[in-house]
Amino acid sequence: MKTEPASKRVAAAALYMALSESREDELALKQKFQEQGLRVVAVNYGGQVAAAVPKVIERAVVAAKREGVIDDVHGEEGAVAGAAHEAFGQILNKAMGLNIGGKIGIARYQDHITVAMVMEVGLLHLNEVAVGMAHRAV
Repeated sequence: MKTEPASKRVAAAALYMALSESREDELALKQKFQEQGLRVVAVNYGGQVAAAVPKVIERAVVAAKREGVIDDVHGEEGAVAGAAHEAFGQILNKAMGLNIGGKIGIARYQDHITVAMVMEVGLLHLNEVAVGMAHRAV
């Protein structure tokens, strides 16, 4: 791992995963980060914001478990769910009543877990871009 603090590196990895444009980009980033000892995953989401909140949190937890970023234990699931909820909350006011679509990036190194969300918020083609991010320790 690089010399910068683990929490900063994990946050950057999660954001890079959330910004990846294709499945191929995700896989290349995943390999790069695995070589540095990080576990990462990205998952897409979208829909009307009010209905999307629980689905987005669930997608984050399921993806993190499926890809081995977290174990199937209550504390680690709760860390991802809590970070996803906080990250979404950072952009909720901007998105209220509108449609959203984007990607969640999750990264972990040792006891540091970060969830980053990059989403487009809007109607039709009139979109704003918003980013939310939260960190947990397990």
